[in-house]
Amino acid sequence: MEERGPMNDGIEIRESRREDLAALEVLHPAAFPDEDLLPLVRDLVGAGGDVLSLVAIADGELVGHVAFTRCGVAGRTERIDLLGPLAVAPARQRRGIGAALVGEGLRRLKDDGGSLVLVAGDPAYYARFGFVPEERVVPPYPLPEEWRGGWRSVGFGEIEPPLEGVLEVPPLWMRPALWAP
Repeated sequence: MEERGPMNDGIEIRESRREDLAALEVLHPAAFPDEDLLPLVRDLVGAGGDVLSLVAIADGELVGHVAFTRCGVAGRTERIDLLGPLAVAPARQRRGIGAALVGEGLRRLKDDGGSLVLVAGDPAYYARFGFVPEERVVPPYPLPEEWRGGWRSVGFGEIEPPLEGVLEVPPLWMRPALWAP
């Protein structure tokens, strides 16, 4: 995939590299001190072609990260991706970095033939990108009641017949703790 140069606000978005891992191991706990996402982040950065992992760089510092993992639904060939995790350095939050990462990822997935992106996240935040409640494609583990409204999707066109079934995720996502608090 292509690299992207600096944005107007001095933020550069590019694909993550192995040498970014140390910075990611600081970023994610800072952004989510109550969650242990490091094993997942390490796996995502090392996963290769089945994961689009983007970082945001500002003033030479890694300040944001998002990953999109290729998934599927049994019996279907459409390209489906799972968004997560998304993290922005606490001192840089609410400045559009997360939105820029998600927007760039969605653009790249659409350009690459993606059909659907799923996320378990804040409904108000993800609605700005067109994510709507998802009921046909369900996660591999039951979500806690308080998270159910956050299971959302955005599609890049009409899918016929509509996708329906359990999301098939790669082994790195097959950890029940990732799907429940």
